[in-house]
Amino acid sequence: MKFSQRKGLTPTGKILQIDSIDEELMNSLWSVLTAFYWEKFDRYKWDMGRRSDYISGSNLNGLFTSLWLHYFKKPIDTIPTYFYDERDGLGILRKYFFSANWYEIYDFIESIAAYGPKQQKADFIAACNSFLERENSAYRFVDGKIAEISSPDEIGEIEDAISKSTPYYGVRQHLSTAISMLSDRANPDYRNSIKESISAVESLCRTVSGQEKATLGAALKALESKGLMHPALKSAFSSLYGYTNDSGGIRHALMEESNLTSADARFMLISCSAFINYVIASTSNA
Repeated sequence: MKFSQRKGLTPTGKILQIDSIDEELMNSLWSVLTAFYWEKFDRYKWDMGRRSDYISGSNLNGLFTSLWLHYFKKPIDTIPTYFYDERDGLGILRKYFFSANWYEIYDFIESIAAYGPKQQKADFIAACNSFLERENSAYRFVDGKIAEISSPDEIGEIEDAISKSTPYYGVRQHLSTAISMLSDRANPDYRNSIKESISAVESLCRTVSGQEKATLGAALKALESKGLMHPALKSAFSSLYGYTNDSGGIRHALMEESNLTSADARFMLISCSAFINYVIASTSNA
């Protein structure tokens, strides 16, 4: 904490940034991009008196090609020839970044993580999450996507579930889809994100119980009978599952519109991830 904050002269915190990015966070994210990507560009501007900072053939050529093709959706023959200077590659990206809407900034850094050199990805994401936390953003990278989940414990629970479910392809796919639907800042689909989260649990329970066509309730009962689940936990999750299937629930055919929020989808994603971790740990120790 700074001296001025300890003395009560300046605020000790800022309002949670949900639908905005302030200047401090914007500057911090650009600095992370600079440290992990722009400063890693592998060509000098001048070599033997000749301009040599060609993007083509450089370590960032793939990143620029992917950005132009998939993010900006422009012809790749319009990619700048050179990297440095205001009118060249870096200048174009900088101008775009500092004039973008808050959600476009998140889209951009998410794309950089996806398309950039893979050796920097993990450290880049960790650095972004550190600054997102410091500047009180409501968002964090989770499984390579920026989602409205700010607790390190919650992020860890979800990423552990994705990692541990590698042998269970359906489980992993459902969880990844749930994250994608939750993290879509333009058109979030909370209803289907919840459905995907609960489907991940169904898929796992059916597999480990040996009842591939069983309902979740039957699969939970089978796990309980094998001594792999406490009755109270089975009852609690059965009740939560029932919420998604009753006449006003998420899966009901008549419920085309709902008042579901990101909080509902986050809760289900985190709860289902924790449950998946529990079941996998229980069955591996059985």
